[in-house]
Amino acid sequence: MGALCALGILADIYLAGYRQKMPIMEAVWPVNALYLGPLAVWLYVRYGRPMSKQWQDAHGDPPGKPRWATTTIGVLHCGAGCTLGDIIAETAILLLAITIAGQAIWAEFAGDYVLALGLGIMFQFFAIAPMRGLSVRKGLIEAAKADFLSLTAFEVGLFGWMALMAFVFFPGPHLHPDTAAYWFLMQIGMALGFLTAYPVNAWLIRRGIKEAM
Repeated sequence: MGALCALGILADIYLAGYRQKMPIMEAVWPVNALYLGPLAVWLYVRYGRPMSKQWQDAHGDPPGKPRWATTTIGVLHCGAGCTLGDIIAETAILLLAITIAGQAIWAEFAGDYVLALGLGIMFQFFAIAPMRGLSVRKGLIEAAKADFLSLTAFEVGLFGWMALMAFVFFPGPHLHPDTAAYWFLMQIGMALGFLTAYPVNAWLIRRGIKEAM
C-alpha cells in the first residue's frame, strides 16, 4: 500500500505534470507515502499539488495552510530523511551481518541515526537555502540547527517501537529486514516517530529556527 501510494504521487508529479515549485518536495511527498500511505496521498492532494505551477495556472493562488498543516509538512522533511536512512541502514546491516555487543539492533540504532541525520539535513538544506537565499555553508549550518532536534525526536518514537519489536513482541526469533512483517511494523514505528517529532517541529517553527513550509 505504501509503495502504491508513493508511485501514485510520483505519477501525479512527473506524468500528470504537477511539478513542485520547491523541487525537494518532489522527493519528500512520495518518500513519506512509504509509511503514511493514503494519509500522505491526502496531504499531497490537499497541500502539495496546489504548490505546482500547473495547479496555480488553472486555479489561481494556492489555499492558505492552517498551522497544523505547516507543522506537518515540516515533519515530513524530517520523515523523508529518516525513512530513507532507515531503509538503507537496515538493508546494509542485514546484508553485512553487522552487530554491536552481539545484537543487530544496536547497530541498527547507530546506522539509522547517522544516515537519517545526514539525509535529513540534506532535505532541510534544499528547503531552507532557496527560501532564505543562503550560501552552501550557511545553509548547511541552518539546516543542521533546524533538523537535529526534529530528527532526534522522530527517532525517539521509532527506536522505542523498534526496542519493543526486538525485546517484547519478537524476543526470539527476532524479525529481520528480509520479511514483510518487519517492514510493516517499521511503518508503524515511523508513524509513531512522526507523532513524537510533531511537537518539536511546532516549537522550532514558532521560534523561527525552522521555516514554516
